[in-house]
Amino acid sequence: MRVEQINFHHLRYFWAVAKDGNLTRTAARLRVAQSALSSQIQQLEHELGTPLFHRQGRRLALTEAGGIALAYAEEIFAAGSQLLATFQRGRHREQRLRIGAVATLSRNFQESFVSPLLAHADLRLYLESGGFAELLRRLQDHGLDLVLSNRPPSRELAERLRCRRIARQPVSIVGSARRKGFRFPDSLADARMILPGRESDLRLEFDALCERLEVRVHAVAEVDDMAMMRLLARDTDAYALLPSVVVRDELAARTLREHCIVPGLFESFYAVTAKRKFQHPLLATVLARDEHDLLEGARPSPPASTGRAAQGRAG
Repeated sequence: MRVEQINFHHLRYFWAVAKDGNLTRTAARLRVAQSALSSQIQQLEHELGTPLFHRQGRRLALTEAGGIALAYAEEIFAAGSQLLATFQRGRHREQRLRIGAVATLSRNFQESFVSPLLAHADLRLYLESGGFAELLRRLQDHGLDLVLSNRPPSRELAERLRCRRIARQPVSIVGSARRKGFRFPDSLADARMILPGRESDLRLEFDALCERLEVRVHAVAEVDDMAMMRLLARDTDAYALLPSVVVRDELAARTLREHCIVPGLFESFYAVTAKRKFQHPLLATVLARDEHDLLEGARPSPPASTGRAAQGRAG
């Protein structure tokens, strides 16, 4: 039985116009005549037996059938890019691993995660920082192999992505090593605090905890970036709410003290990958690390004379 084959040349032109929404602009970008581009799309519509676009002013909008065709085109061309990247990787002795990390993620945790990879002599590592939504888009477009985050992706993306929690660490209140006598939660009411931004899950959970405890905290700064929180905690007399991994060097040097571990409050670290048939060969290894191993690599050993601050006790 003869099976009909779609013309992928026509499909790629349709895909380009559907992404752009403007025939003239797409023709200029692809360096083809607008009439030729229009003709290719009409031939695809004839093959499929249904219109794929309708006009909305100057813009070409997808019909219902066009939306279905676009979904198939996205999957087809993504699979083609994945196939090409897989076999190109195999032709080169040097492997490449591209990891994206959200800009708010602890730099110390990132270092702990990627450090073992640097032992691979034939690996070139690309570590990039950015916004969560943009990194996830690049992951789906095969521009990244892995995204590190302190929050999971939305449910809408669950069908296209794999997300696993690779570590979870208690959150602490840290401050100057010279200050003593902090008691949780009583000391919160009088403490000048550096807090994560209001959009972070950690801040939302801390605010809910304070509400349950009927404590009002004096926030002197609200900061999205953990690296900046680290600097402010180090260079001011305010307390900061953050995982101890962020200030591991300062804790080891005793310029900062972990005054208490906040009960029931944790920072989670996630690894997000795309659902692909051919994953990067190193991903299985890098994601197999034990959580305790991963965090111990990012955490300083407590000073022998003082030990780790007990939960809820004075630092």
